[in-house]
Amino acid sequence: MKLLAITILAIAACLLACAQSPANKKETAMTKYEVVKTDVEWQKQLTPEQYEVTRQHGTERAFTGVYWDNHEKGVYNCVCCGNPLFTSETKFESGTGWPSYYQPISKANVGETTDGSFGMMRVEVHCNKCGAHLGHVFDDGPKPTGLRYCINSASLSFEKK
Repeated sequence: MKLLAITILAIAACLLACAQSPANKKETAMTKYEVVKTDVEWQKQLTPEQYEVTRQHGTERAFTGVYWDNHEKGVYNCVCCGNPLFTSETKFESGTGWPSYYQPISKANVGETTDGSFGMMRVEVHCNKCGAHLGHVFDDGPKPTGLRYCINSASLSFEKK
């Protein structure tokens, strides 16, 4: 009986912690952004894959996105709000299957948050204008920054120059 009570308490504590996690407070967190829409509005604007990646923090499969092998000159914008995020000048071949950049156009345009999902600690990057999930940043990139912004193609639109 004691074991059952301890198990129930442990499950309740876990559920409480999950309910209070930042990932489950999307509506509250989204109010700090300049562009705020309901889930229904985002679903009408975006494709199912774009919605899954940008609004539900999903990840596209490696080597499947439209921009991982794009070599044209231009600017990569947020697919949700058009915020300029990266340029082709900072894009590099990481071999990961996702578009990779060593720096954003401006740190003011791209935000970072700690992501502890899937049992690992990573740094998530998001659009600072609308909160869209873009991908993650790692410290194994090339000079001059040593950073690798590993971004989902589904979170981007490309403006050719």
